[in-house]
Amino acid sequence: MAIYKFKITFEDFDDVVREIDIKSNQTFEDLHRAIHKSTGYNAEKSSSFYVSTDNWLKGDEIAYLPSERKKDRVVLMENSKLSGFIEDPHQKFYYTYNFDRPFDFHVELVKIILDADPNIQYPFLAKSSGEAPKILTPNSPSIVDPGIAAPSEFDFLNELNFVPEDTDELEAMGEMGINEEEHDEDDETEVADEFDEFSDSEGFEEDTHKDDY
Repeated sequence: MAIYKFKITFEDFDDVVREIDIKSNQTFEDLHRAIHKSTGYNAEKSSSFYVSTDNWLKGDEIAYLPSERKKDRVVLMENSKLSGFIEDPHQKFYYTYNFDRPFDFHVELVKIILDADPNIQYPFLAKSSGEAPKILTPNSPSIVDPGIAAPSEFDFLNELNFVPEDTDELEAMGEMGINEEEHDEDDETEVADEFDEFSDSEGFEEDTHKDDY
C-alpha cells in the first residue's frame, strides 16, 4: 500500500506547516480530519478540496458538508479516495476550510512512499511547525491572529504614506490648527463686543415720550 506525504501550508501564514502521511486508499475526509487534528480546529465545518494547477488555480471540487445548492455539482470527500485524484507525482490541491469563516490552504504531494510502516497508524502527522492562527468568533474581544497588528488610531497616517521625516510638517499643521481655533475664538469675542456696543449706543433707546399721549 502506497503512502502519500502531503505538505499543508496556510495560504496567508507561510510559517505554519504540516506534513501528513496518509494511505493512498484513504479518503479526502480522512485527510480533512487529519489536518484539523493538527490545527485544533473543528472538522465539522463545510469545507472543500479543489484539484489544482501548479499556479493554485481551482479545478474539480471535492466537498464536505456542501450547501444545498452545491450538492448536485460536487463529489463528496467521504466517497472520494485520494488515489482517484492523483495525476501527478507533485499533485496539488487548493483547500478551503469553513466557508463561514474561511482559511485557505495549499496542499501538495511531496513524496510517495511505496510501503506503509506497520507500526504507524495512518493518517500520521509527520511534521508540525508553527502555531495555527486562532479563529475569530463573534465573542472575540479583539483580533488574535498572529502576525496581524491591532488597529491603531494612527492608521490614517499609513494611508497618507506618512514617514517619520514628515513629523515637523505634521506638528506645524497641528499648531496651525490651534492658532486657527484661537483666531476663531477672538473673532467671536470681537463680534460679541461690537454687538454689545451697538446695543448700548444705537439700539433700543428708551422711549422718553411714552407719556405724551
